[in-house]
Amino acid sequence: MRDILTERDPQVEAAAAVIAAAAPDVIVLTGIDYDLGGIALGAFEDRLAAAGADYAHRLALRPNTGMATGLDLDGDGRTGGPGDAQGFGRFAGEGGMAVLSRLPLGETTDYSAFLWRDLPGNLLDGAGLSADAAAIQRLSTTGHWVVPVVLPDGRSLRLLAWMATPPVFDGPEDRNGRRNHDEAAFWTRLLDGDLPFAPPQGPFIVIGDANLDPVDGDGRADALTSLLADRRLQDPQPASRGAEQATSAQGGPNADQRGAAALDTADWPEDGGPGNLRVDYVLPSADLVVEEAAVWWPELGSLEAEATATASRHRLVYIDIRSP
Repeated sequence: MRDILTERDPQVEAAAAVIAAAAPDVIVLTGIDYDLGGIALGAFEDRLAAAGADYAHRLALRPNTGMATGLDLDGDGRTGGPGDAQGFGRFAGEGGMAVLSRLPLGETTDYSAFLWRDLPGNLLDGAGLSADAAAIQRLSTTGHWVVPVVLPDGRSLRLLAWMATPPVFDGPEDRNGRRNHDEAAFWTRLLDGDLPFAPPQGPFIVIGDANLDPVDGDGRADALTSLLADRRLQDPQPASRGAEQATSAQGGPNADQRGAAALDTADWPEDGGPGNLRVDYVLPSADLVVEEAAVWWPELGSLEAEATATASRHRLVYIDIRSP
């Protein structure tokens, strides 16, 4: 069935080229559509292999995006729309997550069915959901996974992966902003042992798209800020010269920008958009040694810059780690 995907999409080809150039041993992909047979992910693997990046192990679970609820979650008086799904989606599986790895993957724990109302200290009250909607609304927009990567010495490195909703595109009730906050708070609650699940054992890495900058742009940053400052984790603050140049090329920082431009991981326009922001994170546990951390954002004018911009508005964030 992969033969139907013969047309070369420039964005797909560019994304494959970026990943092949970075050559990670393990990568978490966000915003990749899910299908039951894994056709889309398999086709992308073929593109990666053609670009020189082979991954023997892969994982893709059904995301909450596009999962029908039968209720009017977004309050527009109708059911069956993209805003009425468990996570915004025009079809089941739109914009999911996947993991590709050169190392074997262990048994994944999927927390995506966890209800928003069951998170201690949640911000659900005030989000504008009806009682029926609040009773079934899942916390995860896309998913919350713990994925063990089996290391050569037999130990496991666990990936705590997620992709949150953007904290915008709603109304004064701030439904998306509240949910985005709580999606980040889930990891702190899990590590604290406040949930009906065993906390993950180290070493581990909190990794994914928080869709939130800790200091700039819209959103409720308290939960993310707490996660970045958590003593069980470390924030190596991956940076790039390309992000600094991109901000300068747009005429300088946003008028209200407070964060360092070098830490930005996503390239949005300033005119009609939020400008460049830091929204993608790789946060290793404190028991790991970080040897290198950077954002794959080539300098303007380099051979890789055009492909990187074509691949995605988000840039690849990577770290090299080892055990102490």
